[in-house]
Amino acid sequence: MTDDEQSTTPATPAEGGPVANSTAPSVASDAVVPDVGGPPVSSDALAFATGGVPMYSGPVSPAPLQDAAPPAPAHRRRRGVRTWVWVILGVFVVGLLVAQRISLDYYAIQPGSAQSVQPFITVPSDRAHRVTHPVLLTDVREARVTALTYLYFKLASDTALYSVPAVTGGTAPDELDAQGALEMSQAEQAAKTAALRHLGYAVTATPDGAVIVGTFAGTPAYGVLNVGDVVTAVDGTATPTAQALSAQLATHHAGETVTFTVRKKGTGAPGPVPLTLKTTKVDVGGQTVTLDVGIEPEDQVHYAYPFPVSINVVDIGGPSAGLAMTLGVIDALSSGSLTGGHTVAATGTMDASGNVGDVGGVAQKTVAVENAGATVFLVPPQEYKAAMSKDKPGLSVYAVSTLDQALHVLETHGGRIGATTLDTASSASAG
Repeated sequence: MTDDEQSTTPATPAEGGPVANSTAPSVASDAVVPDVGGPPVSSDALAFATGGVPMYSGPVSPAPLQDAAPPAPAHRRRRGVRTWVWVILGVFVVGLLVAQRISLDYYAIQPGSAQSVQPFITVPSDRAHRVTHPVLLTDVREARVTALTYLYFKLASDTALYSVPAVTGGTAPDELDAQGALEMSQAEQAAKTAALRHLGYAVTATPDGAVIVGTFAGTPAYGVLNVGDVVTAVDGTATPTAQALSAQLATHHAGETVTFTVRKKGTGAPGPVPLTLKTTKVDVGGQTVTLDVGIEPEDQVHYAYPFPVSINVVDIGGPSAGLAMTLGVIDALSSGSLTGGHTVAATGTMDASGNVGDVGGVAQKTVAVENAGATVFLVPPQEYKAAMSKDKPGLSVYAVSTLDQALHVLETHGGRIGATTLDTASSASAG
């Protein structure tokens, strides 16, 4: 061994001698070396000095985890979120469509409009008078409640929910529009008659059969007799009124076949319609009744007027505008100011004798007339409390049961009928 060579094996002490530094300490890469002064010592020099091997002093990469899956790319995660959003949105939309198609056993009654009755009334120009402050007729909006709209209607402050039988009276849903149109036509005739008679004109009335105002699903008449048909005889026996028709049917029983003589839709020549009677239980206004035929008849009356008067209310069904239409005809044919310059609204049915009848939805109609700026509102006595429940300052509500009472209320507010062409003709004759 030359002087340049050094053994890498540590010297062994003499046997039995004291042991000192018998083993050089090993130094790990993360060991802390105390500062003993002097220049810094590199880890490689330290390793050689202690008999170890040089240590790697560069950056150390952690060992990979063998069981961890690599993270998903960001675009894949975003795509998954978008997919779930579309799925949830699709389920929501389908749910809305299904809920809208599920009809519940309610109608929602909401405030409608209040509008002048005069544009719907036409009288001969030589008898007409200018109307400056017309009477307002009012209506309500009806909507069938669905699973989707129930909560909205339930929470709406001016909306009322009524059961379907309470609104339809048992009439088949597909005949409600026809029933509303028929009731409006009857109301127009009664309004003309009551107005003209009050002004002193002669109007004659002749019974003209029994008009069908409703039929009931599941009965023999359903789908055979329709709303607006007029029955003039049963098995050859004349039925000029609804009472006569009911009396004639009372002589027949379930299982028998009877022949009705019918003017379809109230027009044209009468024709035979056979029906086999059958006992059927139906729901009428929330009560179960037994019917053999399944019709609801009323008197059909033919009126003869001294001159043409037309009332043609559009987009409104039912008879509740009767009082307003009657006042409108009187206003059109007289020279005075029936309302005394006030904004007057009215609701209530009217018969040919001048009687005011009950109507529905008056609370909602009160809201409508208030929105239109009315200061006077005429209602049937049965609906006075309902109107007052929505009354606001500035609106005076009056209960009237006849045309005369309604005119008296208007007189207290400065209204007057004034002269008519009939008055003028009478004065000329007397002179």
